[in-house]
Amino acid sequence: MLFGLALGIALSFSSCNTKKNSAYKAAYDQAKQQELAQGQGQATDAIEITPVASATAVVQNVVDESYREEKVVVAVGEQGSLKAFSVVCGSFKSKTNAEALRVRLVADGYSAIVVQNPATGMYRVVCASYDDKHKAAEARAQFKANYPSDTDFQKAWLLYNR
Repeated sequence: MLFGLALGIALSFSSCNTKKNSAYKAAYDQAKQQELAQGQGQATDAIEITPVASATAVVQNVVDESYREEKVVVAVGEQGSLKAFSVVCGSFKSKTNAEALRVRLVADGYSAIVVQNPATGMYRVVCASYDDKHKAAEARAQFKANYPSDTDFQKAWLLYNR
């Protein structure tokens, strides 16, 4: 008797579920038919695409010519290579660290030197040196462009050797 009762309950739940599913299916089918009927009645007009004219921006190369003044002397590298304006790409308290950066830059093709400020004891790694401030500023911009993802090199600055 218990088995018969369980079977009856199971059948009643499954029949309700079937009715519910069929009601959902009927509503879905009806909505789909209406959607198709509306889509067939619409006229398809040709769409005209108008090209957009863009303005060409004029970009001027503005080179930052700001600099710091220090009195420095060549510590490592060619003695005659230090000019009035230099591109400094690293500053260190340790001469060993400055020399390591110099070696890296020489391997990259730069004529790098290490200079020292005797007043502060700081070692500056110079990757380029010029008598003309504008040429030095352009060299700094080019140096930064050569190392776009190196945040330390993006801080390169100009040094005026008094």
